[in-house]
Amino acid sequence: MSQERRNLSACIIDDDPIYQFTMKSILDKQKIVKDILVFKDGEQALDFFISNIDNDQDLPDVIFLDIDMPIMDGFQFMERYVELKPKVGKKIIIYMVSSSVDPKDIERAKKISEISDYIVKPVEPGKLKIILKDISNTIE
Repeated sequence: MSQERRNLSACIIDDDPIYQFTMKSILDKQKIVKDILVFKDGEQALDFFISNIDNDQDLPDVIFLDIDMPIMDGFQFMERYVELKPKVGKKIIIYMVSSSVDPKDIERAKKISEISDYIVKPVEPGKLKIILKDISNTIE
């Protein structure tokens, strides 16, 4: 059964290479994650989503999205994602992950129904494990 449970695909959208490495490392240690996509900004991620809109299995089950990135930030990505969402054939759970504790950012994220939660960096491995288990249970 544990082999079958390694079925989640995750996506990290963040411009910080150290954070990317850390998150990837934490996700790799989870026995639930099979694929990890990494994008350095919202535009790269959006291009990927648009290119794969008809192929659900290439799209992630969960996205960990940073706010502050060059080219296209997390909120700009969400504006475009909300427009794309009706064409996406699977449920994708999105967590906004940021070092910002600015109440305006947190409130803005909470107003976007597609964002499941706002997590302040650094992400604790234990919290990540709980998130992944919950997601795994909902997609089976």
